[in-house]
Amino acid sequence: MKKINTLFALLLFATAGVFAQTTWNLDKNHSNVQFNVTHMVVSEVNGSFKDFSGVVKSKTEDFNGADVEFTAKVASVNTDNEKRDGHLKSDDFFAAEKFPEVKFKGTLVKEGGKYVLKGNLTLRDVTKPVTFDVTYGGTVDTGNGVKAGFKLNGKINRLDYGLKWSNKLSNGEMVVGDQVEIVCKIELNKAA
Repeated sequence: MKKINTLFALLLFATAGVFAQTTWNLDKNHSNVQFNVTHMVVSEVNGSFKDFSGVVKSKTEDFNGADVEFTAKVASVNTDNEKRDGHLKSDDFFAAEKFPEVKFKGTLVKEGGKYVLKGNLTLRDVTKPVTFDVTYGGTVDTGNGVKAGFKLNGKINRLDYGLKWSNKLSNGEMVVGDQVEIVCKIELNKAA
């Protein structure tokens, strides 16, 4: 009976390690969330969100299959132009008062040796599936904790989310492009 109990205890310990989940918190001081959109056909305007948070939960060391959740506060949108920021917060674009958060929930997976982040992005209470290409920078033990780094890149069509404001130039081209590039540089801290 003692051997059976020992064997059962070893199996329990081994399976606990297999299903152990590690939580990683977004390091806001070393991360950024940016977007770029075509302006007047000939250039781009970029912006960012200054207030955001995120958590990654992974059962693997290489983050394959990790669950990702992210939230940005719309009122923190910043394009280095106060008038434009006010317009972006208005009902023409984000409607910050009515829809105060941008949310993402998805899974980080390896496909053919490359990482992709697949999930649902919610803007203005509209949820659509999105996919981001991901570069995994690796992990490092700093002596004060373990960090991991990622770069995400993807595109969405703003019209799909109800950001429908548009004016046309005299040549018929749009003042603001429909495609929005999203670029995130993320540093995570392993939870103690």
